[in-house]
Amino acid sequence: MRIFVTGASGFVGTAVVRELLQAGHEVVGLARSDAAAKIVARAGALVHRGDVERPESLARAASEADAVIHTAFNHDFSKFKANSENDRKVIDALGSALAGSKRSLVITSGIGLLPSGQLATEQTMPPSPSPSPRVASEEAARALMARSINVSVVRLPPSTHGEGDHGFVPTLIRIARERGTSAYVGDGLNRWPAVHRVDAAKVFRLAMERAIPGAYYHAVAEEGVPFREIAEVIGRRLTVPVVAKGQEEAAAHFTWFAHFATMNVTASSKQTQERLQWRPTLPGLIADLDQPYYFA
Repeated sequence: MRIFVTGASGFVGTAVVRELLQAGHEVVGLARSDAAAKIVARAGALVHRGDVERPESLARAASEADAVIHTAFNHDFSKFKANSENDRKVIDALGSALAGSKRSLVITSGIGLLPSGQLATEQTMPPSPSPSPRVASEEAARALMARSINVSVVRLPPSTHGEGDHGFVPTLIRIARERGTSAYVGDGLNRWPAVHRVDAAKVFRLAMERAIPGAYYHAVAEEGVPFREIAEVIGRRLTVPVVAKGQEEAAAHFTWFAHFATMNVTASSKQTQERLQWRPTLPGLIADLDQPYYFA
């Protein structure tokens, strides 16, 4: 099939492009810059120039595709609400381009949206109203479902890791370097689900190929990794003390990242594994984090 992939030059998107090409699909990758276009072309995909800031620039590529996988998101947290609302517009534009057909759209959401204190399954929904602006993506998907557009949702965990990661774990490493300590909050037993990006890419491909309308999938390999274990690897690798912080101290230490450092969400992928016949095979978060490329 001919698959249009947004975020095709990004951390997750490049793995998705590689997975699709290896499975024999033709891929058209979104690129907003010359540098991104080179990454997409070098991977073996066709290039579509456009920008998620201009949702209308995506319509042609989506309308000409057999399916669309949307992995792009602007992770500038200083504009988190605005970026989340823009993602709502992008998902609506992509879905509208597929309206009237059975062609599928797979969008990206986050496990971190789900309620804490319980093992979240694929049927677990974000609270409404949600404290996180990122819920806009799932709200947009549900609006498309109501219009009988074939959309499914892949939720990624807080740590989607691997070489080239520039997400939450590298942020923790940077903070530890700057502060001279690797910290956790309280007893550090709050947990993050995790998955290697190559394993996650398989979920996107399988979700697209199955094309089950209204399906939710969890690209989760580990249900919950204690935050303290993450902090301990970072401390050992950087040769800095590993310390516990109280809530007030954590706010000063982590600043804007304090919310994520205290996140305590566990999630199951049992239904995803059964429905897609998917089995994660790549290293877990702690083993992957303990590699030189995270600290280069």
